[in-house]
Formats: sequence, structure tokens, C-alpha cells
Amino acid sequence: MIYNSFNNAGLVKVLTFLQTHNTEYLSGQDLSDVLHISRVAVWKHIKKIQELGYVVESKQKLGYKLVSNSELLLPWEVTAELKTKTIGQRAFYLDSTDSTQNWALKMAEDSENDGAVIIAGKQTGGKGRSGRRWVSPKGGIWMSVILRPKFDISVTTLFPIASSLALSYAIERIFKETPELKWPNDVTIKGKKVAGMLVYASLESNRIENLVLGIGINFDVDVKQVEKSLKNTPNFYGVATLRDLNQKIRPVQLVRQFLLELEKIYALLNGQKTKEIISEWTKRSSTIGKEVEISTLNGKARGMALRIDEDGALVISNKKGNSRIVAGDIVHLSK
Repeated sequence: MIYNSFNNAGLVKVLTFLQTHNTEYLSGQDLSDVLHISRVAVWKHIKKIQELGYVVESKQKLGYKLVSNSELLLPWEVTAELKTKTIGQRAFYLDSTDSTQNWALKMAEDSENDGAVIIAGKQTGGKGRSGRRWVSPKGGIWMSVILRPKFDISVTTLFPIASSLALSYAIERIFKETPELKWPNDVTIKGKKVAGMLVYASLESNRIENLVLGIGINFDVDVKQVEKSLKNTPNFYGVATLRDLNQKIRPVQLVRQFLLELEKIYALLNGQKTKEIISEWTKRSSTIGKEVEISTLNGKARGMALRIDEDGALVISNKKGNSRIVAGDIVHLSK
């Protein structure tokens, strides 16, 4: 079942009324009269609301009372109080899917879905960089964002780096913890991976038709279980979960903040203000200044990480001089 932010008007009306009157019981008749729907419709909506993880108390002669909200990243929860102009204003939620990227790639062809976000409770075929499997159990935030950018095609390779910067801002604002950024697009807490980015670009002639940004965030995952699944994969360096930072933060708070930060970063890219992004990313980078080894399609490269270029390429220095690495798997050799 897929839910969206614009086709569940009756359910959202009932839910919103329960949320704004959560200190009192509301009778089925009251809800029916105020919302101009039948009592049967009220009952059906409340049943569905309960199925979606909201706790609604029901008492004879008193009616219904919302006790707690759902932890699911339901589309109307994402768009409520969302301060963006475009990104995330169209939201979709699936309880389970193979990959949100697959859904987003199909939907990206429709210009109406510019800025749309697709979120899954879990993924059975999550994708990482270079075709690797991304373990995506319940408790994580697995999402894709569809964009139709105005920036030049040359900026495409900088986009995942910029997106990881947006997520680091969001984590800092919500959790009061500053993550580090590992080239090319990993977000880490205390040296362990808490999130990653993946970008698919659809190009036509010399312009970008659309971008699909995939984001995987270990919000409240079983670290030991995920590490067990990944410990034998190349360049594995540990897993972190955001829930360890604060038990009270709801996942929707982080998603809303990330979408806002992403829209700000996206505006900078569209305005060709890449230097500001590179400067801010460098301040948070755990890679710059380290001795690194990078596995590329052309073999391994080793040297001191100096900086990233305007296109996001990593510049390293060794006895042979400076060289640019556009893509690859990196290992930090020095602390």
C-alpha cells in the first residue's frame, strides 16, 4: 500500500482533529458533525489511523482520544509544519519496497513530481554505491528525493557531497551533535557510518533532465545486527545509530529538517555558489588532511587528501605530484 500527502483527505481530517484536541475525548457524533462525514466513515478512518501506529483510546459514552502519534514517516506527518517551498511538499510512503530509488526513477519522468519524496518503512533491495547492497531494516530512514535542477551538468558530481552537508546540518540542529563527512558522501558519528547518499542522474543532450537522490539514515537500527550483515564487505568501518544520541527525537523531525536544509543547499547549487558548499563541507570533513588509499576503476591511489575541487573530485598528493580522484572507495590510513 502506498500513501501520499494529497489523496487521504478524510483520514487526515479526522487525525488532525484528534491531534488538536488530544486532551479530551471526542464522540463519533461530534466528529461526524464537525467534519461533515458519516459516523461509519469516522469509525473506518479511526481504525485505519490505529493500524498506522497511532494510539487512539476508545471509551464508551465518551468517544475517542489520541494518546500518541505514529513513529512511521507518513506523508501527512512529513508535510505538516514542513517549511520548504518545493522539496517534500509531495510525499509518498510505502511500508516495504525493494528500493525507494526504483519508485523514484519511474516517478521522475513526471514533472509534477519535482521535489517529491518517497519514503519506505524498510527496503528489501536497498542500493549503495557501485551496486552494493544497502541493509535497510525497520527503524531506519530510507528515502529518495526527485529533483529537476537548473545547475550545469558539471555540478552533478558535487550534488551528493552537497546533500551530505545538508544532512549534517539537519543532524546538528535536531540532535545537537556535529557529524563528520567522509568523502565522497558518508555521514559519520564518532568515526562510524550513520548515513550515506546515492545519486542517479538522467541526462538529455547537455542538460540534466532529473536527479534522484537516495538517502539511507541509521536512525533507530540494531547496530549489532546491521554490522553482522556488513562486516565482510569491502572497506566496512562500523555502523552508528542516531537513536543513541537522543531517545526522544522523532524521525519525522529529522526528515523535515533535512528537507529544509537540502532545499537551501539546492538553491546554492542552482545559484552556482559552489565555493560556499565546498568550504563548509571541508570544515566538517574527516578526510581532508588524512593519508588515504582509494580503490578506483583504474586501480589503487594513495596519498594525502588535500581538498575537493569544484566538481567534488578529491585532490590527493604523493611523490608523483597531485592527482584528482573523481570516484572510488576510500580508506583513511591516518587518524
